Amino acid sequence: MPDIICVQSETTGRFVRVRVGDLALHVGDRCVIESELGGDLAVVVDEASSFCHNPKASRMAVQALRKATPEDVRKFEWLREREARAYDLCLQRITAHNLPMKLVAVRYFFSEKKGIFYYTADGRIDFRELVKDLAKELRMRIEMRQVGVRDEAKMIGGLGVCGRCLCCSSFMTTFEPVTIQKARKQQIVINPTKISGLCGRLMCCLGFEEGTSKGRMVSPPDDRLIED
Repeated sequence: MPDIICVQSETTGRFVRVRVGDLALHVGDRCVIESELGGDLAVVVDEASSFCHNPKASRMAVQALRKATPEDVRKFEWLREREARAYDLCLQRITAHNLPMKLVAVRYFFSEKKGIFYYTADGRIDFRELVKDLAKELRMRIEMRQVGVRDEAKMIGGLGVCGRCLCCSSFMTTFEPVTIQKARKQQIVINPTKISGLCGRLMCCLGFEEGTSKGRMVSPPDDRLIED
């Protein structure tokens, strides 16, 4: 059995390379993998393709902790339900305190001792009263974490103009700078509505196209972007 396989997180939908060690995991199996929240539930989707065994990317593989048990599955489902209730509660408190912020997502640690509330805002927010309300209601440590619009798109997901899942929410691990000069080098018509992603920033794939020697994006007569 290969040492590295590919799994899809049931929390975020992202594809992750995983080191299996001595575990016998095959396509369709559920497993618990390492994550910043103390654990994540995922399903095995690939064992043998080149995606799994990319030498450079394999160094970033996380560890599979164990094959998921029915108790693990119930625990994760319960956490998702609690996150949904915490999200609704936070929205109510944000409105009550009239805070200029947008709640993006709520994630609970597997240990249930801490919850992270991701939000976007134009500047600094005084959310001390909000945190007090949430801690009192939820009885856990609360962390408010501000993210940018690109991170918001990464967490929520969606479909790009190409019809595929957003690159940032499916396989990208970091954001690389994307400038208008990259679009000009590829002879793309500089139309903001055509070269901006769902986040409102320049599409990440402009950086992918610049890195190829043959492929480039052009603007056909009907003004739709296609790949040459």
